[in-house]
Amino acid sequence: MRFLYSTLFYCLMPFILLRMQIRARRAPAYRQRLLERFGIFKGADQFQVNPAIWVHAVSVGETIAAVPVIEALLENYPQHRLIVTTTTPTGSERVQALFGDRVFHVYAPWDLPGAVQRFLRRIKPELLLLMETELWPNMLHYAKRADCQIVLANARLSARSARGYGRFKHLMQVMLSQLDVLAAQAQADADRFIRLGADKTKVTV
Repeated sequence: MRFLYSTLFYCLMPFILLRMQIRARRAPAYRQRLLERFGIFKGADQFQVNPAIWVHAVSVGETIAAVPVIEALLENYPQHRLIVTTTTPTGSERVQALFGDRVFHVYAPWDLPGAVQRFLRRIKPELLLLMETELWPNMLHYAKRADCQIVLANARLSARSARGYGRFKHLMQVMLSQLDVLAAQAQADADRFIRLGADKTKVTV
């Protein structure tokens, strides 16, 4: 299933790049730093010395929700380097405004096997902390294969989204099985994740 997903993603790349260019007409930042989305970026040498924690927040809302967690990680794990990734320019701006050089910020790699593996080889994270509902098959697969612990924090799943994910229940079960901790916002969210295949012993509210 993941192989078919990855093949489809590769086939769609020309359209994804075209969409980025169209969005860049209103927000020029979308055409900048494109190489980061393929796992290519500068400044990775520091991760050969310091252990790393990777926090992924999609955009502004998830970044703001992650602030207390990131601050706690900075305080309690000073020997680690924190990598905070986003997918939108507005999320990027918020990370840089909130944390400056206290964290290392790049765009998250697109969920292509090559991009994800390249990113993981460069930062070598011990922990991947995903905010809310950021479940990507290749990101989870290759992070787990690299012996990285994975936490889904502040997890939420609406009834509508659960029905949509239910159409791909096998893929969801595989992804959810790769989580070490699933911390849900509310009991209803936790129950929906469990019905989709999450191990209830790893789910907390």
